[in-house]
Amino acid sequence: MPIGPREISVPFRPIPLDVPEGMKPNEFFNSPENLADLSNNNGLLANDEDLLFYRKALGHSNEFDCSIIYNTSQKILNPLGRPVRRTQVPDNVKNVWNRMNQIIISFMLEQYPDPETHLVLAGEASLDSTWPITSSGVPSIRMLHNHFIVFDKQQLKEAKITDTNNPNLTDGGQHSLFATYMQEVYVEFLSSLDLKILKPMSGDSSSLSLTGYPQGLTRWEIQGGIDSLKRIEFWHEYDQILKGFLDFYRTFFAQVSSRNSGVPKNAYFPQEIEKILLFNNGFLSAAKKVRDKCLNNAKYASDIRWQPAFKQLIYRDDQDRLIVTISQNSIGNAITELLGVVVKRTPNAEGYEQSEPALIEKLLKVRSRLIEADLGYGIKTKYWDK
Repeated sequence: MPIGPREISVPFRPIPLDVPEGMKPNEFFNSPENLADLSNNNGLLANDEDLLFYRKALGHSNEFDCSIIYNTSQKILNPLGRPVRRTQVPDNVKNVWNRMNQIIISFMLEQYPDPETHLVLAGEASLDSTWPITSSGVPSIRMLHNHFIVFDKQQLKEAKITDTNNPNLTDGGQHSLFATYMQEVYVEFLSSLDLKILKPMSGDSSSLSLTGYPQGLTRWEIQGGIDSLKRIEFWHEYDQILKGFLDFYRTFFAQVSSRNSGVPKNAYFPQEIEKILLFNNGFLSAAKKVRDKCLNNAKYASDIRWQPAFKQLIYRDDQDRLIVTISQNSIGNAITELLGVVVKRTPNAEGYEQSEPALIEKLLKVRSRLIEADLGYGIKTKYWDK
């Protein structure tokens, strides 16, 4: 069987929303009106911390697909002022968020115990204004939300191999630049973090045999598996990975923007930045290459995301291990594409409705566990009772 990224077609029921005349879809999708629809038509559970657990109307998979969003749309009307990553979330909210994540991931692994038949993943993507507001890739909902997805591996096996030059898979060329010039210093920088549960992995042993992804990214095994997700220490380390990533790329883009710019303000690890990054020839050489290209290529410069955009996820590999990885993304690619799964959403209400009863049954089951753990209250919609 050929190894490579797969493209699957996923039917969905068209959303019954009319975008006001004169508004672009991404402008409307950031409005309080749209977020109210998200809760009223697809909401499963909410809590006093403003965390909304909901069905993905435009999902990646009809096997299992849901999200938690930090729904601040009724409190913060400016989309650019909303929290968009865990480092911006109040501690009491983050504590509830982590417990919800742990319960949902546990449920997924319980329902889909065989790594040979199902791909299980959960993760978060950066949704802030890291690239021009006029770009077609601007996120549709500018608020922090996590994805919880299961793919049937038989469907992936039967899917066609997609174009490996797809910019959403190649990361717009920045991944190859990273792999050539910065991978060693990146590993050295993140290795300076004090991690006890997350164990760095070498090589591509945790890549999926079906797709060959993720490619060339630093990965960590979650020692202790799902039991470790029940410990707050794991989530602290998960945050450390994100903070280290943000420091690395803030420093990099600062160097691209302004030669010899020094340690960024509000860095999490300023001593490590000065010691490791700002004295590494490969790191500074890569920044120079990007800077020179920006000076001579207007389109390239316009496409640069000057703040670090990321996808961080937990996935189960073929050996039944839970793996953490994080990636810079310059285009706006979906979190599934980090694992080599390209989703083509197809409007097909009838096709979606064939999968809907089984999907909702599982979502309601996991909702009941969240309620039992005092993590929120059920929401009633026309598709399910409260």
